Amino acid sequence: MNNFLSDEGFTDDDICLVPTSTELLSRMTSEQECEELAYKLLASLPRSRLATIQRRLAPLLQFDVVGSLPAEVSLQIFSHLPAQTLLTCALVSHRWRTLANDQEVWKKLCVAQGWAWKQPSRTHSFDTSRGREETWDDDEGMGDSDEEGDLDNIETAKAQWTQMQNELNDDFASPLLLHFAPRRASVLPGASSSRSKSRTRHNSAPPVLGDWVFLRPDYKRLYQTHTRLQNRVRAGSYKLKFIQARGMLVNDAHTTTIYCLQLYTYPETGVQVLFTGSRDRTVREWNLTSPNKKVERIIANVHASSVDRRVAVWDLAKNELVKIIADHEDSVLCVRLDGKRLVSCSKDRTVRTYSFPDLTPQHVLHQHRAAVNAVSLSDTLIVSGSGDRSVRLWDANTGGLLRTFENHHTRGCDRLHRLHGPPTSSPALPTSTSASSTSRPFKGGRRPRSTTWAPPPAAPLSPGGVVCSACGSTGDTLGRGLQRAAAQRCVHADLVRSVALGPDFVLSGSYDLTIKVWDRKTGALVANITEGHTGRIFCIGFDCTKIVSCGEDQRICVYDFSEGIDTSFIQL
Repeated sequence: MNNFLSDEGFTDDDICLVPTSTELLSRMTSEQECEELAYKLLASLPRSRLATIQRRLAPLLQFDVVGSLPAEVSLQIFSHLPAQTLLTCALVSHRWRTLANDQEVWKKLCVAQGWAWKQPSRTHSFDTSRGREETWDDDEGMGDSDEEGDLDNIETAKAQWTQMQNELNDDFASPLLLHFAPRRASVLPGASSSRSKSRTRHNSAPPVLGDWVFLRPDYKRLYQTHTRLQNRVRAGSYKLKFIQARGMLVNDAHTTTIYCLQLYTYPETGVQVLFTGSRDRTVREWNLTSPNKKVERIIANVHASSVDRRVAVWDLAKNELVKIIADHEDSVLCVRLDGKRLVSCSKDRTVRTYSFPDLTPQHVLHQHRAAVNAVSLSDTLIVSGSGDRSVRLWDANTGGLLRTFENHHTRGCDRLHRLHGPPTSSPALPTSTSASSTSRPFKGGRRPRSTTWAPPPAAPLSPGGVVCSACGSTGDTLGRGLQRAAAQRCVHADLVRSVALGPDFVLSGSYDLTIKVWDRKTGALVANITEGHTGRIFCIGFDCTKIVSCGEDQRICVYDFSEGIDTSFIQL
């Protein structure tokens, strides 16, 4: 170097005067000057060297904000993200995947929707694609020891974050607690605390479970399964099945028209059953978990006719009649009960309330001018609908009349339902149906909303329009004639006899032989089910996996949206 400089006329003293790169940068008065100098230096290099420098600069340009935070803080941030964002975050890195897949984060999302994990009680065949092992490539240059240390930090952070959550809300349990039956099982791959050197992840659900194994809850899978079922409802994708129909060889089947049905899950066993009431004066209990959906119980010889003055209270556990209430002076048309009271209404224009379970008479509600066709309970409120075209709101504790909705329908109201939503949902939303082709929602204490779930026919749509003015749903651009047909499809052509409500959907069943599914938030038509019944539909019910309906054709139809999906861990 010295010889080179000497040859060029430089001396040793002159060498000391040549500035270093650090000194050059320190002499710059602004970041812009530094940027210009760096650009000129890079521009003077060949492209092969620029590629090398680019690879060296990449780590400096990528800063993991979440990774720089304590793990418990990162978990708190992830707990506020929606499901779709969590799925995206899981693709960023191994650390983000661990945080995004945390069970407490997904449990919080499930609790917000009212979705609970049900422990499978017997052997189940899970999706084979989820039972296979998934290997992760070591694409981030992180060795086994680094990953173990990271997982240790995450597990410790999870415990700390869970402890903080428990102090705020006792509903959140520690994700580290596992419960096993008295006969101890081998540790499941998904619940193992040991760390594999092969960097292999097992799904928490093995392909087959023994009767004595308690599966560790997988709330991410629970959320994804519910979402998948909702998508099938919106797409109208189901498999039609019949529990009973004319011509089917069914033991102990109803012999005539089926008026009503009710889905029920026994809390002690988790077994789901279907109760149906018929004009043959019997109530039948169908076991929906058995392969042939057989009749488990027949309640008969209680009523003198299909509709009489009697209210019969039956103890299902003891399979015996508890009491017959015969206080009404005319036919009883509807009965509702909860853990506090039983309410009945009648053609005698009254509503009667009784304490439950002792069935002591409480109040007799007189205000309706015609037969009271339907009642509904909502905490401390009672809603009644009558042939006088009014819906009345009552205080269940005092029996006082709180509000009257007059002329809500053009004909008498014959059915009322209330919303049974998740714990965080809005107040109960009663809905009424009448002997017209509409069903209308309203909130207690407020005026009825002008919009309806099944609105009247819409005005003609413009040729280029894509929004149905009848229900608000959108679709492809249609010609004028097809748009009018689509608008008519959004309206029942005959009496709406039954309405069922859920947190996301509202269902209506009509004498026009159709079942319509509506979006609860927008009122838009989601699905139009036109097959299944050959006679008028009298009653419908549904849960997150299926719709059940019955009618004058003696059919009990099941529209199953869970075909091919394992739902054994979903609480119905």
